[in-house]
Amino acid sequence: MNDTPTPDRFNEERAAYTVRGSDVPDIEAGIAAIRNVLKTLPARPGVYRMQDARGDVLYVGKAKALKARVTNYTQVARMPRRLSRMVAQTRSMTIVTTNTEAEALLLEAQLIKRYRPPYNVLLRDDKSFPFILLRSDHAFARVQLHRGARRSKGDYFGPFAGAGQVRKTLNALQKLFLLRSCTDSFFANRTRPCLLHQIRRCSAPCVGKIGEEEYADLVGDAKAFLQGKSTQVQQKLGGLMTVAAESMDFELAAIYRDRLKALTYIQGAQAINAEGVADADVFALACKGGTVGIQAFFIRGGANWGHRSFFPAHTADVPEDEVLASFLMQFYEDVPPARLVLVDRALPEADLLCEALSARAERKVSIKQPQRGEQRKLLDQATRNAEEALDRRLAESTTQSKILAEIAELFELPGPPNRIECYDNSHIMGTNMVGAMIVAGPEGFRKNGYRKFNIKRTETAPGDDFAMMREVLERRFARLEKEDPDRKSGEWPDLLLIDGGKGQVSAVFATMEEMGVHDIPVVGISKGPDRNAGREHFHMPDGRESMLPLNSPVLFYLQRVRDEAHRFAIGTHRAKRAKAFTANPLDEVPGIGPARKRALLMHFGTAKAVRGAGLEDLQRAPGVSAAVAQAVYDYFHPSG
Repeated sequence: MNDTPTPDRFNEERAAYTVRGSDVPDIEAGIAAIRNVLKTLPARPGVYRMQDARGDVLYVGKAKALKARVTNYTQVARMPRRLSRMVAQTRSMTIVTTNTEAEALLLEAQLIKRYRPPYNVLLRDDKSFPFILLRSDHAFARVQLHRGARRSKGDYFGPFAGAGQVRKTLNALQKLFLLRSCTDSFFANRTRPCLLHQIRRCSAPCVGKIGEEEYADLVGDAKAFLQGKSTQVQQKLGGLMTVAAESMDFELAAIYRDRLKALTYIQGAQAINAEGVADADVFALACKGGTVGIQAFFIRGGANWGHRSFFPAHTADVPEDEVLASFLMQFYEDVPPARLVLVDRALPEADLLCEALSARAERKVSIKQPQRGEQRKLLDQATRNAEEALDRRLAESTTQSKILAEIAELFELPGPPNRIECYDNSHIMGTNMVGAMIVAGPEGFRKNGYRKFNIKRTETAPGDDFAMMREVLERRFARLEKEDPDRKSGEWPDLLLIDGGKGQVSAVFATMEEMGVHDIPVVGISKGPDRNAGREHFHMPDGRESMLPLNSPVLFYLQRVRDEAHRFAIGTHRAKRAKAFTANPLDEVPGIGPARKRALLMHFGTAKAVRGAGLEDLQRAPGVSAAVAQAVYDYFHPSG
C-alpha cells in the first residue's frame, strides 16, 4: 500500500511527512531524528513509523495527537529498555495523518501486518481462515469451502477454526439439505446423476431431479441451519416426516427420518457450553515464562465452529492487555468480527477498539468482559484451553531447544541454530527440474520462508543434480548478499542441510567457497545401506561421516526436516509437470489471448492443426484478423 491512504478509504485532509535524521548509531542520534520530525508534526490523529538507517520499519504506532505522542520518545529516562533500544536505532520517521483516532487504529493494523516491525506485537499465525460459501450466482446454489478474498456473490458463513470443521459441516449440509457441491462446468455437462445422488448426498438438480423452487427451499433451510436456527429446521423436517408417514409414503418418511437423525447428531457434535450466546468470538490470554498464548473460540448460531491457539511474537516487556488489544486489531484485519467479542480482561481504549471494529464490519461490534453467567463460563473454558495450549507449547519448545543444542554439538556449531535451511532437487529424467528450500527453527517449520527455484540456466545439463544445486545456491546467496549484506535480517542460515551424500556436499561447499561465504556450516544427509530410514549417514565437507542411534530424537528431527524438503520439492515438481501437461503451443504466440486461442482451437480442433495450417486457412478462422493470422503463421514458420 502507499504511504498516503486512498481517498475512498479516508478523507482528503491528510498529509505524509518523511524526515531523515543522523546516521550516528547512538541514542542521541535517534532523539535528534525524532526532534527533527517534531518541528513539522501536527497535533492531530495519525500513524507514525519509526525506521532505522536502512529505512527498515522498527515500529508502527498510532496516536490521538501525534505531536504529544511522538514527544514522549524524546524522554528517555521514562522509557522501558525495549523502547530505549528502539529509539537508539531510529534514524527517520514517516507520518500519516488521519481524521479520527479510529481510522489511525485501522491503518496501524494494516501497516503492522505489511511491515512486521520487530518492536510491535506480531500475530505470527497468518494462515487464512476458511468459510462456507453458499453461492447466489447460479439458479442452483453451490455450497463450498472458501478461503481468501470474498469476491464471489453469495452468503459467507464463518470463520471456522480450520478446514476440518468446514468439511464436517459441508458433509452435514449434504446429508441434511442435499445441496450440490460440484463446479458449474461439471454441473452443466452431466447427463445422469453422480454418485452423491445415489448415496443421498445431493438432490441432482443437474439432471432435473428437483426444480428451482424446491431447491431454493433447501437452500433456505441450509441458511437457517448455518445461522443457528436448527430447531426451526428440525420442526420442519419433523412435520414433513409426519405428513409422509400419514400418506403411507414410508420411503419418503424414512428419508426425512435419516435427515432428522443427522441433524440431531450435528447438534450434539457442535454443542458447547454457550447458552444465551448466539454469535461471539471469545479470546483468553495466558502468559508463562515470557511466552504469551491466546485461545480463540468461534461461536455462530450458538454452535461451536472451532477454536485455535495463537502465540504472538515480540511480547517481552509489553503489558498483557496491550498484547491482547494489538492482537485483536491484527486478527480482524482479514476476518469479519462477530457482533460480540468476549475477552478475559479489560482492554486499553476498549471504546476505540469497538469503534474501529464497527467501522471495519460496517455494523455495531461490542467488546465485553463478562463477570458472571453463561458468558463467563464460556470465557473460563477459553482461559483453561489457553493455559493448556501454552503448557504444551512450552513443553515442545523445551524439547526443541534441547534437540537444537544437541545438533550444535553434533555438527560443531557455535550455538543452537536459529535457522536451518534444507535443500533438495526434483526432476524426472531431467525434465521439469526444480530446486526447493525449506526453513526450520526453534518454533518449527517456517513455511513463509520456503522457496522454490525453477532451474533456468542453459548450461545446467538435464538431470545434473550437482549443477542444479549449484544454481540454486548461487541464486539464493547472491540475493541474500544483495538484500542483506550486513546479515541483520535473520534471513541468513546457521546451518545448510543437503539431501545427498559426499558428492553433493563437496559441490555445495565448493559453490559456497566460490561465492565467498565461508562461515555457514554444510552437512549432507544420505540414507544408509539399502536406503533404510534410520541408518542415515551425515557427511561433513572435510570427509568425516557419522551416524546416530536409531532411537535418537536428533535423528528423528533431522529426518523430519529432510522429509519436509523432499515433500516440498516433489510437490513443486509435480505442479510444474502438471502445468506442462496442459501447456499449449499457442500460449507462446505473441498477441494471442484466451479468446483468440479458443477460436483457433474450435476451428482447427488441435494446436497441431493450427501449427500446420496455411496463412489463408488461418485467415478464414472466425474471430481471427489478417494481422493475427500473420502473427500465428510467422511464429510457426520463422523461415517462411
